[in-house]
Amino acid sequence: MNLARVEGNVVATRKHPSLNGWRLVICQPIGPEGTVEGQPQVAIDPLGAGLHQRVVISSDGAAARKAVGDEKSPARWIIVAIVDEKVPGVMV
Repeated sequence: MNLARVEGNVVATRKHPSLNGWRLVICQPIGPEGTVEGQPQVAIDPLGAGLHQRVVISSDGAAARKAVGDEKSPARWIIVAIVDEKVPGVMV
């Protein structure tokens, strides 16, 4: 799992059928202080995260494929939590 910030929406005229009806967003992995860490990832957003919100993304492809209901789906990243506030002493 990684801390990330939602940077935008993905618009696709063609995509794998298992992704139809799912919101796809671009998530930029970040460190605890908000510094960029790594390459942006496309994630399924079942929670409705807003632009620039901090989220927790999981690279558990099996969980993402289970969420979309297709074992052959190319889904890998999924948003599993929206970070509401920063708690002192907790790295989230």
